[in-house]
Amino acid sequence: MEPQRQNSGYHGNQQSLRLRQASSPASNQNYPHFNWNSGPTEEDEVDGSETQRDLRALGLPLGLRRAVWQVQQMKIPVVSSSDSWKLKRAKTLRTIRTRGREVLSFLTLWKKTLQKIGGNFGGGVKSYFLFLRFLVVLNFFSFLLIGGFVLIPSIVLTSLDAQLVNNTEFWWQPELEECLEYDPNPQGLVRFYDYLLDLLSGTGFMESSVLFYGYYNVKQGSYNLPLAYLLTAVFYFAFCLICIIVRMGTAARVAVATGGGAVGNYSSIVFTGWDYGCLGDRATKLKQNNIRYQLKVDLEEERLKQQAAALTTTQRLLLYSLRVSMFFLALGFIAAALYGVAVATENSQGRSGDEGILGLIFEYLPSIAITAGNFVVPLLCDQIASVEKYPPTITIILALLRAVVLRLAGLIVLLSTLWSQITCHGHTTSGECQPCHYDHKNYPCWETRIGQEMYKLTLFDLLINLATLVLAEFPRRLLVDHWSNKLTQWVGRQEFVVPANVLGLVYGQTVVWTGALFCPLLPLINTVKFIVLFYCKKLTLFQNCRPAMKTFRSTTSNFFFLLVLVLGLSIATMVMIYSVAEIHPSMACGPFRFFPNIWSIVPNSLYSLSDVTQEFLFFIGSQAFSIPLFTLSCVVMCYIIALASVYGKSVALLRAQLKAEGKDKQFLVKQYEKLRQQLQIPEHSRGP
Repeated sequence: MEPQRQNSGYHGNQQSLRLRQASSPASNQNYPHFNWNSGPTEEDEVDGSETQRDLRALGLPLGLRRAVWQVQQMKIPVVSSSDSWKLKRAKTLRTIRTRGREVLSFLTLWKKTLQKIGGNFGGGVKSYFLFLRFLVVLNFFSFLLIGGFVLIPSIVLTSLDAQLVNNTEFWWQPELEECLEYDPNPQGLVRFYDYLLDLLSGTGFMESSVLFYGYYNVKQGSYNLPLAYLLTAVFYFAFCLICIIVRMGTAARVAVATGGGAVGNYSSIVFTGWDYGCLGDRATKLKQNNIRYQLKVDLEEERLKQQAAALTTTQRLLLYSLRVSMFFLALGFIAAALYGVAVATENSQGRSGDEGILGLIFEYLPSIAITAGNFVVPLLCDQIASVEKYPPTITIILALLRAVVLRLAGLIVLLSTLWSQITCHGHTTSGECQPCHYDHKNYPCWETRIGQEMYKLTLFDLLINLATLVLAEFPRRLLVDHWSNKLTQWVGRQEFVVPANVLGLVYGQTVVWTGALFCPLLPLINTVKFIVLFYCKKLTLFQNCRPAMKTFRSTTSNFFFLLVLVLGLSIATMVMIYSVAEIHPSMACGPFRFFPNIWSIVPNSLYSLSDVTQEFLFFIGSQAFSIPLFTLSCVVMCYIIALASVYGKSVALLRAQLKAEGKDKQFLVKQYEKLRQQLQIPEHSRGP
């Protein structure tokens, strides 16, 4: 028994392991021999570095050398209970983060579809669908915000049969009784035909539904619905702004990393562009096509830059003069379209009482004018852009700017015309506006009227996209594929024009932001609209479109798309501020019917709070708090700007070094070629 106990000890196990390894011929051939039984000695304790040098000479891997050295020194590390708990916690957190990323990746909308689009049509077209997916998610979460704080509480209060009360001690005067006259519900027998017209125009039974502002009246109870209505709209705009800024930061980092030019982007594609996780021939082919499109963009831009650098002074002057004249011509087209929108809006409001199909046409007359201008003017501007001869990326940005001015300015003209008629051209104390401070006769609930206009613009935009798909894009593809002649060959299949499609999204989202205060369910309608639009655009892209002949870089364009979206949000914010602060609320409908303006609910609610809360809020709004906060913000901003400047200079210096090294290499190659020709060295003898 004693020999067995000795063999079960630590050194006995090591000896048996050594004997088993020695019996393996493969082990004798592939690995060097060392003594596993060499325990710690005094010499090892005095000088441990000599043992490490001996292990380095064996040529073993680093992990195996460390294990051998620990065995020889008998210094296997012992982990305490607290360290073990920290290691387990870190491992658990890593596992949770990994699982969370996997779940988010699985729940990502249209991931495989976007990969397929990028592989077949390039990053520019893919950026449009990424932008569309971002807007779908943004509108959905915006609807959850509005539904949680406005829609559901209002439905609950209505189900409790709460009574309408006067919370502001407002005493009605006899001359104001006519301001309370408002009955949107249709009287008498209503035909099914009328229900369809009401659904399209937002009138009739739709006007008194939860869709529009007039439904949300002041209710008695502990829940302050007017304050919740206003603050939800404010937080909705703030939430959208934060989401856009976060996404802009991601796009800006990509643009800075590539330098916004072909050199940095080319290096990024060549050295870091390939995805080694691609499995299968299909995924590999899609990735190859995507990289090919990106390189095609860079090469095309470099070619145009070389052509521009080769122009003479006279040619440049002629080119610049041509561009200036084309700029004013495009501006004239835009001004004509805006004038048409103003005339259409005035005629539409003047014939708003007509019924039937004719009344529906007049209801949609502003939408028709805006859509017609958005269709015709960009076509004319595309012909102008072909004469201006800008690089592809600049052409895209310029087309976006012109379309932005056209679409957003058309929306501003529509709203300005409505406000002018609601406020009696600014004379709210005279004429038809005298008793109610707004034109109650034609606009008894003017907030709902604005919401109806935004609702019609959103619905009409979706109908136009569906009609274009069915009546124009599919017939064009059928004619091109099945009718071979010179005309169809010249027309060809259509290209997916990214600027026009992106501006359509920006315009639709700006309409939603503008009407969200007056039509709270508009974000939900826009979510459904964008989902339908995604599948329609995907269908027409793969079935009707060919790859674009003129490509562009998606890194800078993604940032510009978001910048245009911020511009649309700014316009919608100004519309909300003007409506909240300047125009008198409707006295016959809505949660603010007892207030001189919508913003009055905030100070009235503030004075109903406790004294401590009032003092705290007044302190936050005072100069004693705002001035130090502003100073601290300026200091932080200056630090961030200085840090960004330093990083920018470092990146520019590294780029300059890379260019200098490339020039040095070219110089050395040329010198070697000259030397080889002089010495007549054969080509095959050149070194690597």
